[in-house]
Amino acid sequence: MWKSQQVGRLFLVSVLAALAVCGVSAAASATPPAVTGKILAPALSPASGQVVGIAHPVVVRFTSPVPDRALAERGVRITPSTPVPGQFSWIDDRTLQWSPDHFWPAHTAVTVEAAGARSQFQVGDALVAVANTTTHQFTVSINDQVVQTMPASMGKPGYETPLGTFPVIEQFRDMIMDSSTYGVPIDDEEGYRLYVEYATRITWGGIFVHAAPWSVGSQGFENVSHGCINLSTENAQWFYDNAKVGDPVIVTA
Repeated sequence: MWKSQQVGRLFLVSVLAALAVCGVSAAASATPPAVTGKILAPALSPASGQVVGIAHPVVVRFTSPVPDRALAERGVRITPSTPVPGQFSWIDDRTLQWSPDHFWPAHTAVTVEAAGARSQFQVGDALVAVANTTTHQFTVSINDQVVQTMPASMGKPGYETPLGTFPVIEQFRDMIMDSSTYGVPIDDEEGYRLYVEYATRITWGGIFVHAAPWSVGSQGFENVSHGCINLSTENAQWFYDNAKVGDPVIVTA
């Protein structure tokens, strides 16, 4: 497990209970974007033209702290081509997020308008990866059809891979993973500094799906990592090549 120095960047992992309904809620669909002296030209994510996975939230980052959150929420209009229920939540005093209760339907077109800003993005194929910590398998489906089942090794006792649903955040063709970034010296018994290929980040706390040729003998049989999901180089490359930002990785026991 490797901890990023970029903890200020934003992306939540959970997709839960309904607070607003896109394309269905009267408040969401009937109220035009509000523009006030306090709420101006926010940054929107996903950006216009972006193709994302089915677990990607809508993020609205205002230019200054928002004193009236209810007003700000009423000023956000999210229009998907297929009605999708979801919820608003606040990441901090200027960053509002809307997440679908479950997942976006594949190939949904979404328009977001907020305080003068506008984004139109597309949801791509429904790629879903399931990492089972008990069976040591990493199973990938696309549009409800299983396309890959890969041997995997997850976090060992004391370094367990967290359970839950984690959208893909970003990807690196290669990188250095260094245990000292989360407080474990390299010369410690559990320390490491490793060159890693095909790394797909799923949490800002440092959980990745990545190539781990050193653990191939354990993949499919036991959990030996420091929390990451270890795959063979070939399998990690396949996931790296096929996954996109917002695709969910579901870790189960």
